[in-house]
Amino acid sequence: MRFGVIGTNWITERFIQAAIETDEFSLTAVYSRTEDKGKAFAAKYNSQPEVFTDLAQMAASDQVDAVYIASPNSFHAEQAILCMNLGKHVLCEKPFASNATEVRSMIEAAHNNDVLLMEAVKSTLMPNFSIIKDHLYKIGRVRRYFASYCQYSSRFDAFKQGNVLNAFNPAFSNGSLMDLGVYCLYPMVALFGKPDEIRAVGVLLSSGVDGEGSAVMRYPDMDAVVMHSKITDSYLPAEIQGENGTMVIDKISQPYEVKIHYRDGTIEDLTKAQTREPMYYEIQEFIDLVKSGERNSSINTLECSLAVAEVMEEARRQIGLRYEADLKNTSAH
Repeated sequence: MRFGVIGTNWITERFIQAAIETDEFSLTAVYSRTEDKGKAFAAKYNSQPEVFTDLAQMAASDQVDAVYIASPNSFHAEQAILCMNLGKHVLCEKPFASNATEVRSMIEAAHNNDVLLMEAVKSTLMPNFSIIKDHLYKIGRVRRYFASYCQYSSRFDAFKQGNVLNAFNPAFSNGSLMDLGVYCLYPMVALFGKPDEIRAVGVLLSSGVDGEGSAVMRYPDMDAVVMHSKITDSYLPAEIQGENGTMVIDKISQPYEVKIHYRDGTIEDLTKAQTREPMYYEIQEFIDLVKSGERNSSINTLECSLAVAEVMEEARRQIGLRYEADLKNTSAH
């Protein structure tokens, strides 16, 4: 499958490294705002992809079947819709878009153009996530989901010196909830659906984005607790607590180890060895769906992506975090 990529950052590099493992991936196009940067990026790859500085030209190219989007969050919706309107399948990095209104527009464009749109959440497509789903019944009635993703940003030191880089710039719809909290929320919604109630708190930084925050969410018979931060570190695993035992997951953002601690003191190790790059599985899922003519992943569903966007939008409303993209959509907030 011939891919064009949007974004010449480390995430795109990691994506391409993982994609090459599929043997069904070909990098044929690179989009960058500057030709020099695009050429420098393209030069790293033997496929000699064509460099574009006009996104519409790349999206219209007959050498491109699908597009991977890894640009700043605020550009996702506009770029995805442009590509889909020109008949390209789109694999878009998380978070899908700035708000739920944009996500709905993306889904509408996918339907109108009969193309595949999928959110590139790697964790839910990794082998150990299917292990989590398949063995969840063993812990009995689930009473709590807990997940934490707190990682001190390498750009926060610059921020404290007065240099606001993209990661802390609200113009790009960034911040702790969108960049890291989504890793906790997406598996939650994939496993248990959209919560009935959300209560969120957070710390807003001087630039206007959130540095860290927490959310407690209510389901009919359980609750969910999520913590996220770009200004502190956490070393806590994730837990799904049931009446018969607790499932412990080493990292919710990319699960490598899954164990059940039963109430009688026994521990069952469910871990499935993983030999591929973490992003390999999302790429393979996407390619397989396109080849089979499917237009919605059964795991990273469009319904799940929309529900997560709605949860994050409500959390942002409660902590007073608004983006420029929200102002374009009067229905947002």
